Amino acid sequence: MDKIILKGLSFYGYHGVLAEENRLGQKFIIDIELYLDLKASGHSDDIEKTVSYADVYKTVEQIVTGESFKLVEALAETMCHKIFEQFSKIDGIKVKIEKPEAPIPGNFDYFGVEILRGRDGKSLY
Repeated sequence: MDKIILKGLSFYGYHGVLAEENRLGQKFIIDIELYLDLKASGHSDDIEKTVSYADVYKTVEQIVTGESFKLVEALAETMCHKIFEQFSKIDGIKVKIEKPEAPIPGNFDYFGVEILRGRDGKSLY
């Protein structure tokens, strides 16, 4: 399956179970893979036959910076749902969300989730 990749998207958002996460916010790093057939756009060089990653970026930015979730799982599911809703050419989506500044004592790179969904909403793992 072909894919469009959006990697290392960085946003400041107010998501988390702890009250301080919702009050102070934190950085989120997001990777997205969009699974769709890219053959027609590759042969035609026509943007109308693919999905604009700039438009997907705007959708993700609006969700991460404009909404608030307790769980990054809910944030990831919402992203998938809205991307499928707005971009009919996409057959599957993988979303990875990293919280590199989670308020947890200790040394770590990040805490996060990764989900893979088909258009029917089912997990593809």
